[in-house]
Order: sequence, then C-alpha cells, then structure tokens
Amino acid sequence: MSIYKTAINKPVTTILIFVAVIIIGIFSFLRLPIDQFPEMDPPYITVMTTYPGASASEVETNVTRLLENSLNSVDGLKKLTSTSKDNMSIVMLEMEWGTNLDEVINDVRSYIDMTKDNLPSGCSNPFIFKFSSSSMPILQYAIMADESYPGLDKLLNDDVLPQLNRVDGIGNLSLSGSPERYVYIDINQEKLDAYHLSLEAVGQAVSNNNLNLSSGTVKMEKEQYQLQVRSEYIESSEINNIVVTTTPDGKQVYVRDIAVVRDTIKDLTLDEKTNGRESVRLIVTKQSGANTVQICKDVQAEMAKIQKRLPSDVKIDVIYDSSDYIKNAVYSLEESIMYALIFVVLVVLFFLGKWRATLIIGLTIPISLVVSFIYLLFVDSSLNIISLSSLTVAIGMVVDDAIVVLENISKHIDRGSNPREASIYATNEVWTSVIATTLVIVAVFVPLTMLDGMAGILFKELGWIVTIVVCTSTLVAITLTPMLSSKLLKPHKVHVDENGQIVEEIVKRDWYQKYVVGLLDKVDAWYAKVLHICLNHKAVTLIVVVVIFLASLIPAFMGFIGTDFMQQGDNGRLSVKVELQRGTRIEETLKTARLLETRFQVLVPEIKMINTSAGSNDEAEANVSAIFSSTTNNKISMTVVC
Repeated sequence: MSIYKTAINKPVTTILIFVAVIIIGIFSFLRLPIDQFPEMDPPYITVMTTYPGASASEVETNVTRLLENSLNSVDGLKKLTSTSKDNMSIVMLEMEWGTNLDEVINDVRSYIDMTKDNLPSGCSNPFIFKFSSSSMPILQYAIMADESYPGLDKLLNDDVLPQLNRVDGIGNLSLSGSPERYVYIDINQEKLDAYHLSLEAVGQAVSNNNLNLSSGTVKMEKEQYQLQVRSEYIESSEINNIVVTTTPDGKQVYVRDIAVVRDTIKDLTLDEKTNGRESVRLIVTKQSGANTVQICKDVQAEMAKIQKRLPSDVKIDVIYDSSDYIKNAVYSLEESIMYALIFVVLVVLFFLGKWRATLIIGLTIPISLVVSFIYLLFVDSSLNIISLSSLTVAIGMVVDDAIVVLENISKHIDRGSNPREASIYATNEVWTSVIATTLVIVAVFVPLTMLDGMAGILFKELGWIVTIVVCTSTLVAITLTPMLSSKLLKPHKVHVDENGQIVEEIVKRDWYQKYVVGLLDKVDAWYAKVLHICLNHKAVTLIVVVVIFLASLIPAFMGFIGTDFMQQGDNGRLSVKVELQRGTRIEETLKTARLLETRFQVLVPEIKMINTSAGSNDEAEANVSAIFSSTTNNKISMTVVC
C-alpha cells in the first residue's frame, strides 16, 4: 500500500504523527539559543606571551622570533603571523581547514616546551589559545568613579566579578585600566652612597622581610600544631622600619633613613576614560554554545542589582552590547517570516478561493518550518541570521508541492469524484512529479553543505535547512494534504431529477466567482495572446531574452556592483584608531586623545558616549581580552556611541 493511501485510510495516526512533530519542533525552538551567526571555529591558534617592562623591539627579538622559529615546524601550518608590542608577544598560526586543532595544540605545546628555557627570565609561560566566535566579547562596560576611584580595582574584584560569575553561561570576565594599588620606595641616591649601600641590598632587605614560612610542627600531649612565621607586610608603613644594614659603629640603617615609601595607585601606563572621566573597562565573554541574548539580559539584570550596593559615586555605563544588534537582526527576520507566511496564505486564498483548501495549504508551512528547529537543536546550533534567512528562502517553496496535489484533487472533485477517491487517484497521478521537483531543489542546495572554509561554516546551515524543509513539505504534500482533502473538501451537490437523472445543483455565484475569477479569466486571456505572439515570433523572442540576460550582466562586469564578505550594518557605534609617532610618551598621547574627544563633541553634539583607551599595561596578563586590544603608548583606540 502506498504512503498516501495509508495516510488517507488512517487519518488519526497521520494527524498524531504530525502533531508530535509540531510539539517536538516547538520544544526545540524554545531550547535554541539566539546568536548573530553560527558558532565558528576557524583553524587559528594563538600563542600569547607577556614580558613585563619590555619594549616592542625587545619583545620581538627575545620572545617572538624564538617562538616563530620553533612553531614553523608545526604540521599542517598554512601561515604564521606575529605581533610584537610593548609587554606582549602574539603569534598566530593559521592551519589548513579540516585540521584537528586538538592535535595541533599538543604539537604547539611540545614545541613551546622546547623553547621555554631560552626565553628571558622575566617572561611568562606562553599561553595557547584556540580562537572561536564564542570567545568574542559580548558585553563591555565602562565603570566610572570619583572619590572611590583609587579603590575601584579592589571593589570590582571583591564585589562585582564574583557576583557576575554566578550568571549561567559566563565565560570570562576581565578588567582593563583598573587602578592597581602599588607601594613605591623612592630611594635617595645621595643617602644610599653615604651609607655605602647598593640598590640590590635595599631590595633584598625589603623582600626578605615580606615572607610567610612554614616552621614545622609542635606536638604537645595529645595535640599537634602547625607553626608558621608570618612576616608579610600588613601596612605599607611597616616598610619604613625595616633594617637595611648596620654601620661599623653599630648604628642601624632603616628604610626611612634612605627612602620615602609611597602607598598609592600604579603610575599611568594604560589610560581608560569615558566621556572625559577616569574609568575601568569590564569585558564579558560567554561559554561556547551559550545563549548570547539571554546572557546579556541576565548580566544586565545582575549589574542593576550590583549598582545598588556600590558607592553612590560609582557609575556603570554600557559601551557595547552585542545582544542589541542580534535582537534587531533576528527579530526583524522573524517578523519577515511571519509576514511571508501571511502573504503566502493570502495569495493561496486569492487563487484558490476556498478557505478549506487554504487551511490545508497553510498547515504545510508551520509543519515544514518546525522540523528545521529540530535539526538546529540536534546539531547544537542556534537561531541566527543564517538559519532564519534560510527559513525566509524556504517559506515560499514549502507550499508548491501541496498546491500541485491539492489542485489535482480539486480537479477530480470537479469532475464528480467524491473527496476520498479524488484524493487517492489525484495524488497517485502527481506524487512522482512532486518528488522529482523536490529533488531538483535538493540538488541545488545540497552542494552548499559540502563547502569548506568560512563560506562552508556560514552557508552549511542554509543548505541543510532548505533541503530538510522542502523534503518535509513533500512528505506533507503526499500524506497530510490528501488526508485532509478527503475529510475537509466538499463534493459537488447533486440531486435526482424527475426523469431519474443525476443532476449537479447550480451553485449561486458569490463575490469571488464574480470578481476574482473574472479577473483571473482576463489574465488567462491576456497570457494566451502573449504566448501566441511569442510562438509566432520565436526568433524575436529568443533575441529579446538573450539581450535581457546580457544586459543584466553589465552592472557586475562593469564594476557597478561591489563585492564584500558581509554587508555593512549601522549599529550606532564608530571605532576610531589613531597612531602617533613611534616612541611618543603616554602623556603626550593622552593630550592628543583629549583634543580629539573635545573636537568630536563639538562636531557631533548627538554623541552619547566616547570611550578612549591608550597605552598598555606593563604587567599585562595573557588572556582573551589582550587579543582585541590594539593600544600602545603611541596608539589610541576610541569607541563613539551615538
């Protein structure tokens, strides 16, 4: 027994199967995360190494070149690039697409271990990082304060970051430009010479008295105690009372005799300002596969609670929120899909003129679309611009097969068959043609699933979703559509006349028959005339078609249509990069930054926020945020929000 006969003979089973599909699809839809693009894991590996206090040229000579020479031997390496800047070396390895990055990371770690002993003593252990789209910052905050600014670093690390780490899906939280507490010992060189002391002797004396040491155990009767010598400084003033040396006449020389101890914040190396005020930048990243929109929403809610507990002079502003752009893009696509669904149903209603037939066709759309949500959940993907655009492309195709089947069923009913027989015989006539049509569409979109590289990552979903949706629509067209047609469509009313003949009752012409059918008949007549002319003038018709085709290629070949990887969007943010002469002091760089901020505010009064970053941290940590920071002592990075 064929599939359509089984569906017609077992309507309850057929309905329950598709109801189950809809329920699973809705469940999948509710579980899907929302993101801008599919998660991408390009074949890039980054090795970051910090060398505090070193200039860019010193980093290149002593760190970057050693790592480059070692990592050049990694198997599958396509391209190796490096960036050396103050305090940090970044070496990026581009591998061939399809390379197993986990194995490559093991090789990279082995080569780094062989080079580690040759790196400078003050250099950190190289940090290996596998790049993916989930490591991109999803939120950036500017945290400003007035009186509380010197203690802002401790406030953020003790109160803010632990609270935000509780949010589900948070990957990494990092701070940039926070005022770190430093204790400076300003030594008087003349007094140092007078006591015949070296700088190393003072440093040795200070460090030797700043230790916590384990001193063994003491056993007393039935108990045992751990002993510790606690000599770490509690207050900076204790450093003044450290004995550096003893003179030949027995006089003790203290730190206070040769130096001044200052307990303050770190000297300026990295400057962060928001609207001219001192600020700290908080960068938030997510875990792989987490819901970007939901995380941003949860972090915003948590940050609102934290704001209430902070000192009154601490203000938190959003520099960048990726969820805003994602929601605008995704919700506009969802709106487009809804409009497309409505217009498809209206067009079908316009041409068929029967609400029952329109209902049958309309059911094809949601059933076909929800199957795509099951696929997205199965492959751990998300609702993103690519997946929703795929549904927009497919929504017009899903009704084609159902319309063909339904139209043939209606034709058999018009000829006098009852709906059940018409559904069986009509579907039998066209179901192979319907499948053939679907296979043609599949043949077009399946090759997209075989692409590699960045295009493959982006368009693989497009190929699979369109393929799955049109195949589902075909299955619906040859099962659910004939079953519903056998139940919902009405046969023509007939009666037996006085002569015993079966006569079809004359149906009263309604407004649809009078106006819409009349209009469609006129269109048919006009099309018949145009077709007659084309058939009688075949050469002219072919020439016109070829000319139109060639004319359509002119804009592309003449360069009037540009090419780009991704269409540029306007998200109300502007990034400004300024590079001054190499070797410029940070103080001079900041003067230029203040002039630019003032000029921008004068030229564009509508600016809501200007966040400026300049300089580099001489004790930078090797973390994800360091990759996205391009500032040095002579470089300025500005984010302008309108």
